[in-house]
Amino acid sequence: MDSDRRKFLTATSAVLAVSTWSDATRAQVGKASVRKIATEEAFATPELVAAWLDIARSDPAASLDISTGILSIFDNPRPGSNQDRFRRQLLDIDTERLHDMDGAGVDMQLLSVTIPGVQIFEPARASALAITTNDHLAAAIARHPTRFAGLACFAPHDPVQAVREMERAVNVLGLKGFIVNSHTHDLYLDDPRFAPVLEAAEALDRPIYLHPRAPSNGMAAPFRDYSMGGSIWGFGVEAGTHAVRMILSGVFDRYPRLRIVLGHMGEALPFWMWRLDHMAARRAKDGRMKPLSLAPSDYFRRNFAVTTSGFESPEVLDLVIKVAGIENIMWAIDYPYESSRDAAAFIDGADLTGEQRARIFYRNAERHFHLI
Repeated sequence: MDSDRRKFLTATSAVLAVSTWSDATRAQVGKASVRKIATEEAFATPELVAAWLDIARSDPAASLDISTGILSIFDNPRPGSNQDRFRRQLLDIDTERLHDMDGAGVDMQLLSVTIPGVQIFEPARASALAITTNDHLAAAIARHPTRFAGLACFAPHDPVQAVREMERAVNVLGLKGFIVNSHTHDLYLDDPRFAPVLEAAEALDRPIYLHPRAPSNGMAAPFRDYSMGGSIWGFGVEAGTHAVRMILSGVFDRYPRLRIVLGHMGEALPFWMWRLDHMAARRAKDGRMKPLSLAPSDYFRRNFAVTTSGFESPEVLDLVIKVAGIENIMWAIDYPYESSRDAAAFIDGADLTGEQRARIFYRNAERHFHLI
């Protein structure tokens, strides 16, 4: 058989084989080729773990974070338990994490320090730990530059040093934004003391990922029962409250180019958006609240992006697309707390166009976090 005839038959066989695939098979092949960037993926460092445990063991009641996270994950978890796996996978970047990514078809993780980050410490200690944590993160990215990018932590309660570290993280380390684990010493980012941090984020044109942690001491009491303080309820209530404070305080009138990222399908804000608009207008009219330049829903579309981390509900995804806009939604896993394969399968199986799926899986992340 001459070479031209052999090439023709080989190509024809391939075409015939593809033509016999089912529509579902062709769709899966097309989806499998979509680049996947996961945007809320946690890590820890041995130094941070040791520092967290020092606080947890000396004053277990200091923060609800201790009972909902630190002690259960890092203080001698039961072998073989989820907590034991979380501990191992949070501390690993080079081996098990990459294997998990490969198995789920994840091209890149955007890494950020797990809760409570450095914010639980006093200002000087928090600032020092932020520097070493960001250096640790940058070194991991340097070892695997095509697989990882990262968000820098800082100490909001040390604003001068926080701004220095934010600038170093972006301009020297090449990190792509910032992680703030909600409240800092029971204060929120609408507090005027944090103005330098918001100014720096806007000037650097990098988003702040506003990640949940256990409710602050001012609201913690009702969450201590029934294990309500963690991801089942308290985390979302805490982060959603923080975001609403920022909107209603006028933060986004003062910093119109500031970008905030919320995980977990927007921490319930999409569900509440109509009522937020309705009641904000009423309160501004009767003088109970300072009028805003825009409705809360307008700030949400202009100043916020939303990730799908740890939330695999088609109905909620539909709502978030309508409220936030497809251009503001990014895929996330919430690794290691959730399954990479399940998170990928959720978006792959969602009723989305190919363009919508590509936006959620990677295009929006590339734009919001300056990944290209």
